[in-house]
Amino acid sequence: MHTRHDIAFATGVAPKIAGLRSFRDPDGQDIEAELTGTGWPPGPGFQLRGRSEQSGVRVMDVVLLGIPRLINAISNAVGPGGSLVTVTRDMGQSQEPHFEVEDFPVVYAARSAVARSLPWQLDPTRRPKGYHTDLLLTDRRLVILGLPDGSDQTSAQELWSLPRSGVAGAELMRFSQGPSDVRLRFTDESWTRWHVRDATRFVEHVRGERSPVPCERLTPQQRSRISALMAHPPLEVARSLGTAHPVEEEPQLELLADGVVAVHLQVPLSNGSRIPLTAHLDPSGADVAPEGEIP
Repeated sequence: MHTRHDIAFATGVAPKIAGLRSFRDPDGQDIEAELTGTGWPPGPGFQLRGRSEQSGVRVMDVVLLGIPRLINAISNAVGPGGSLVTVTRDMGQSQEPHFEVEDFPVVYAARSAVARSLPWQLDPTRRPKGYHTDLLLTDRRLVILGLPDGSDQTSAQELWSLPRSGVAGAELMRFSQGPSDVRLRFTDESWTRWHVRDATRFVEHVRGERSPVPCERLTPQQRSRISALMAHPPLEVARSLGTAHPVEEEPQLELLADGVVAVHLQVPLSNGSRIPLTAHLDPSGADVAPEGEIP
């Protein structure tokens, strides 16, 4: 069994490095030219923003719009007396200012280390427009897939893979919008920083704290509750979106601690779109909220 996660290199949010990312060796040296020499397309390079440029960049816009070098979408970010005002909604306190405020490495690796082998398609500034990358996480491997937006997932191209034994750990980086950043560490001490949709789930999957589970392994009460959720999704839908229909697509099921199951549904609406719905059920089928879960 496997899980699939939408991933890309993360993007800086602090004023000096808003919208930027760097590539470093353990001595802090820039290795972007070396990566280009191994087949990566040229990128925009890394240069700290000057004071005037910092004041013209809204951090929230950089993250939400996903524009790596956003300069033109400017708002008045300078407060009284010329003090810099940054928008950092939902962001935590930086725990590593050297890597999050003064610099923003997304690849940190010695020569020949695993992180240097990552595919260039993870970089939003290099990959084609309308293209995205997914991580397929299995019991044995990590596989990075690339495919155009909106295409059938079965047509994805395998870009990179690594045995699961090559992963040392994963951690949620809270100094990010959402938070949505994750640092993945490899056993050779190299690491990478990714933007991951639903980052908490991703980290728990890597750590083995959450794993896919087949429906037949659930309790009868959980199976009954899932059937009810699928038949009558408990969603309040805006009138402009129409009404919620019963779910026919098989749910994604994940086993957490203490027998709790996370149930992920894609609820179809009458206007043709879908809305995700997640429920957490204990062995009795009752709804629970796992400790530390981030909506």
